[in-house]
Amino acid sequence: MELFYKILKTAVDGHASDVHIKIGTPVIFRINRELIAIECPHPTESWMNNVIATITPAHIKKKVEEEREADFSYYIPNVGRFRTNLFQQRGQWCLAMRYVKTNVPSFEELGLLPQIRKIAESPRGIVLVAGSTGSGKSTTLAAMIEHINGNFKKHVITLEDPIEFVFEDNQSVIEQREVGLDTQSFHHALKHVLRQDPDIIMVGEMRDSVSFAAAMSAADTGHLVLSTLHTTNAAQSITRILDFFDANEREQVRRQLAGTLQAVICQRMVPTIAGKMTPALEIMINTGTVKKLIEENRLDKLSVAIETGTDDGMLNFNQALFALVKQGVVSEKEAMAKATNAQALEMNFKGIFNSEGRRILG
Repeated sequence: MELFYKILKTAVDGHASDVHIKIGTPVIFRINRELIAIECPHPTESWMNNVIATITPAHIKKKVEEEREADFSYYIPNVGRFRTNLFQQRGQWCLAMRYVKTNVPSFEELGLLPQIRKIAESPRGIVLVAGSTGSGKSTTLAAMIEHINGNFKKHVITLEDPIEFVFEDNQSVIEQREVGLDTQSFHHALKHVLRQDPDIIMVGEMRDSVSFAAAMSAADTGHLVLSTLHTTNAAQSITRILDFFDANEREQVRRQLAGTLQAVICQRMVPTIAGKMTPALEIMINTGTVKKLIEENRLDKLSVAIETGTDDGMLNFNQALFALVKQGVVSEKEAMAKATNAQALEMNFKGIFNSEGRRILG
């Protein structure tokens, strides 16, 4: 295990975000989105089996035997916490481990916009942080909870699989429940969570209709529900949610969602000129216009509502990327690579802005 601990400490010291360990091949670190092989002995089957036996939590060992894969959190004192995925390929164990920073970064450290602070302070409703895998959704959610923790007296319950950031009570009381350890499933936890007197409920990920129906029910009764969703833009998130449900349920769900949604924040990580990463944010706030579009099933117009809703704090990816370029944070080339509409963004850089949005929305 000494070599294993050394690998993880080297990863943390070298600012790696992920560690990939596979039998018979070099250990790989991901640093600034690039995969880099490190110099160390190649893992053997016996060494890997010993590591797996040591780090796998007792409560999921049976699951690992049956399903051959599992997610869990692994902590090494004086090194850090790792979100760990254990799986097999060609009959051999592999590990994918993501380093989770112990200290929750502030909004300023993460490069989040002031609108996110206001959204985090919402008294009720559903707030979704969307994006692809590795886009920083969990970190943004953690920053929002830590902001609440430092400024408001709230009872916060988190449901996670696994627990990533660990919070210490400050102004708020926070209880973190891990699926498989503290509760049987998201469904089971959501069924009972309202009896635990929460003000705020954080669900690690919205995965199905049962989870989202429970979230809407909680929001309907005056709670703030925070969660993540795998979508590529804010407007698409509404369609993704409706896809959770059967066709005969979607009309009712859509109308209920129009009344409970607070905001959708969608993220894309962009390399900076300084060689780091920063989030480009698309923000959709449930204004009167957005609510009406959802109620009337005019979901194809949501992207236009976002583009023209800057006075309400909304912005789309192109607008966010344009601002990052003008601030000297990212290059035009990187912004173009992450743009939803690269051609339109290129026109923006030339000083040409399409003002058709309000006419189309009208």
